[in-house]
Amino acid sequence: MPSPLEDRVRAIEARNAKVEAHKAWETSLARRGFLAGVTWLAATLTLAVLEVERPFLPALVPVIGYVISTLSLPYLRRFWIRRFHDKNS
Repeated sequence: MPSPLEDRVRAIEARNAKVEAHKAWETSLARRGFLAGVTWLAATLTLAVLEVERPFLPALVPVIGYVISTLSLPYLRRFWIRRFHDKNS
């Protein structure tokens, strides 16, 4: 019969595995690609409804903005941690 301490350790390890899986998804190329695709589709449909000629290319504008923002986030996060968080710790 497992002790209460062993049960707690197992629960913590299970939670950590779940948190790691969620973090992996948040930073994955699959997630970024899916969101870029959905953004492009929504922008294309919106432009088509507005009767913009050839909406496929202009719909790339928000997608490019999204991709650039996701590429810059790791650098901004490191800067913020060094500048603001580490200073206050």
